[in-house]
Formats: sequence, structure tokens, C-alpha cells
Amino acid sequence: MTPTFAPDLEADRAFMRLALDQAQNAWLLGEVPVGAVIVKDGKVIATGYNRPIGDHDPTAHAEIVAIRQAAHLLGNYRLPECTLYVTLEPCAMCAMALLHARFARVVFGARDPKTGAAGSVVDLFAEPRLNHHCDITPEIEQEACSALLQDFFRARRKEQKRPEESVHDACLSGIEVTELDIEPPLC
Repeated sequence: MTPTFAPDLEADRAFMRLALDQAQNAWLLGEVPVGAVIVKDGKVIATGYNRPIGDHDPTAHAEIVAIRQAAHLLGNYRLPECTLYVTLEPCAMCAMALLHARFARVVFGARDPKTGAAGSVVDLFAEPRLNHHCDITPEIEQEACSALLQDFFRARRKEQKRPEESVHDACLSGIEVTELDIEPPLC
């Protein structure tokens, strides 16, 4: 059974702020801003941020990127003495990866009401039929984590409206708008 931790709230907040920094990296690349940090013995050993679009990899969630980095660094696919800090509640894929890697603890910021697998939609971490369980600490720096995601999607919606508005404005001013025919690259 996984040991139960007496969380250090100040340390949790500090590590979550590092995860928020990672989430900003994702935003800068046009990815959904989710960041992750893996800590062992009070030290950051791996970081990650969402990059499924840029990497053309649907599994390149922040948690998976960080897990791969930590496993490589430690030379082991099991990470039982590690804690993951992530700005958004893990999805089912990431939750199972964390369980398979035998993480001791998972700390997350914002809840995910659409795909959260730590209690929002399902709770894989509490599933009694699974052979490993992690200690879960939810909602650390929740306001900052939620605000980052809300700001990102607000900005994205605003950007998506601009082209429609500019085409509409161009039509009103008599400018002809055409599409470009661009051949896709041959592979």
C-alpha cells in the first residue's frame, strides 16, 4: 500500500507554481496550457507541458511528458517515491500511467468536469479493483490554474472570431476575398 503523506501546503503551492510556469510554455506554443512537475526527495526531477499538437502525439499530455522524462532520468519505469504536480486534474490515460508507474502522490490544481479521472468524472485513483493507489491532493492553487485555462480559451475564442469578422468586414467594403489553393506536401 502507498504511504500516506502529511502534505506541506507551502511546498505544494511552490511546486504547483512551477507547474503553472510549464503550462505557460504550452500556451506559448498554442497548446492547451497544462503543466506538470515531478518531485522526488523535495527536488524537481522532471517537467512537462502539453504538446500533443506540436508533437503530433495524442499521448503528449503534460503528465506523460514528465513521466517519460523522470523514468528515463531514474532508469526505471516505476516511480514510487515521486509526487506529480499538475495544473489540471489528470484524464483517464494520465491517471492510469501514474498508477502503472506507482506514483506515491498526485497533486492537481483545477478540476476537469469533462475528463477528470480523480473524482470529477470518474475516480480511477480510488478504484478498489486496481492494485495500486496514489494519495491525491486536489485544488492546490486552483484559482490560478483555472484562470490560466479560462484565459487561454477566452483568447482562443476571440482569435477564432477575428477571421470571420475580417472576411465579413472585407465583403462590406467591396474587397474580394478568395481562398488560396495550396498543394499539401508530398511525403
